[in-house]
Amino acid sequence: MVKKKKQESTTIDVLSHKLVSEMKVLTEAEKAKVLKQYGINERQLPRIRSTDPAAAALKAETGNIIRIQRDDGTGKYLTYRVVV
Repeated sequence: MVKKKKQESTTIDVLSHKLVSEMKVLTEAEKAKVLKQYGINERQLPRIRSTDPAAAALKAETGNIIRIQRDDGTGKYLTYRVVV
């Protein structure tokens, strides 16, 4: 008889990986400011699922907006995604 080896649960902090951009869930005030600044509504933003590993690590909920700061070597820029 073959004994099954118990698999241990491993938690990985995806946000600390060097290839993952810096992310932050915006407050309601920051959210309103960003939407007003760009003259858009939430439906016009790119989407990210709440089950995405990064969104889950941030504990983002549906309707939240995540600010993503990327550095592509030529400079830093911001992008936003709405959690669905």
